[in-house]
Amino acid sequence: MQIELQQIHKHFGKAHVLKGIDLKVDAGSIHGLVGENGAGKSTLMKILTGYLSRSGGRILLDGEEVECETPAAAAALGIGMLYQEPQDFPPLTVLDNFIVGRDTHPDNHRGRQQARLQNLADQVHFNLDGEAQLEQLTVGERQQLEFLRLLGRDARLLILDEPTTGISDRQKERLFAALHQIRDQGRTILLVSHKLEEVVALCDRVTILRHGEVSGEESAPFHIPRLLALMFDQSPATDAKPQRRAPGDALLWLRNLSASGERTGLHDCNCTIHQGEVVGLAGLSGSGQGLFLRLAAALVQPTAGEVEFHGRSLNRRDHRTMRRLGGCFLPANRLEEGLIAGFTLVDHFTLALRCSRREARAAAERAIDKFRIRGTPDSTADSLSGGNQQRLLLSLIPTGANMVLLENPTRGLDVESAGWVWRYLRKHYAGQGAIVFSSAELDEILAVADRVLVFFDGRVVRDLPMDRVDYQDVAAAMTGN
Repeated sequence: MQIELQQIHKHFGKAHVLKGIDLKVDAGSIHGLVGENGAGKSTLMKILTGYLSRSGGRILLDGEEVECETPAAAAALGIGMLYQEPQDFPPLTVLDNFIVGRDTHPDNHRGRQQARLQNLADQVHFNLDGEAQLEQLTVGERQQLEFLRLLGRDARLLILDEPTTGISDRQKERLFAALHQIRDQGRTILLVSHKLEEVVALCDRVTILRHGEVSGEESAPFHIPRLLALMFDQSPATDAKPQRRAPGDALLWLRNLSASGERTGLHDCNCTIHQGEVVGLAGLSGSGQGLFLRLAAALVQPTAGEVEFHGRSLNRRDHRTMRRLGGCFLPANRLEEGLIAGFTLVDHFTLALRCSRREARAAAERAIDKFRIRGTPDSTADSLSGGNQQRLLLSLIPTGANMVLLENPTRGLDVESAGWVWRYLRKHYAGQGAIVFSSAELDEILAVADRVLVFFDGRVVRDLPMDRVDYQDVAAAMTGN
């Protein structure tokens, strides 16, 4: 399928978000779409998949003008998208999610559909249990299921939004091989990514957006400095990591802690977090990092052991207790757990600050300026790009927080935005308390953390200060070696 967008415009009130986008994707190719947060990538893809109407312009498939007025209409034309936030049903099983809402192959026979699911999973070397409850899966595993659903629906244009989030390096290699195989079979792939090394490895051609306009197009082989120059008004700075300070008083204790959840649970975990530390949690997706953070945030209760924060047990306590003591948790799944999709920025600050609408509007305006959120006080959370949703979440961290727990805090952010996030977090929270974060990117953990906890199969198998960290040793420990 050849896709061509001609002079696509989009207005949100007075805001002119897309300013005449021209984009052509050749059939049987992998085409990259890159740009900093708020450049217009998500809005453009929502127009192509029928979630948003366009203010002007044309969409052509194989040279014929079409109308993608609804997601169902786009799907009927063979357009499918893998979103950063999974579009699924957590109460159902993996197999039920694979079957539900199918317009092609509408066979409800569980045995045949299980065989079809397994066949597709084998093609891309994914390992998903069809009878597992979806809510037990990690975000990365749910993304894998979404990818299999696209293949199962015979989508001819696959739009992938940050598809490698939360999957292991080995799965990434196999996914890349599968994408090349799918391309060679004649399907078209549109890759939306901030990871330029993935664009270089995968794409035949790339289009760069900046401030709602096409700033350039490049063909392989790519030159990364050239792509960065087209993405940003100026090349993003690479800051040296601040010198590590001696840890202060102990803030958080996990003693002989075990809990069920995720893929592996957490087993017999012992750990102490001190004031002044930035602690990175490394491990393959679902190895226990997310459960560690949720136990520390009193969102999950342990089956054995104890969690203690500021000398007070969090066992049989809820998250409100942890927040009253100065704790804060930011989840990876922004719209499901962190924000309320239909609520405006003013609504969020009204709830967070428990203040009047006038005070909340003033707080929202300050946050837009300070955190460079591309939106207005009356913008709803779901209308923001992924990166701007993340900035909104960060702006809602209480100023007095002394234990900030973050799950993939730079997920979906470009290089410049990620650097800004870490400069902000270190400046405002590392000194007065501690930061504990997980990331699917080992490079990010090693670049940011003062200390690394390595998880494998639900256990902490390494606890290393940065001066004792070896990249190969950490990578090996993550895989059980």
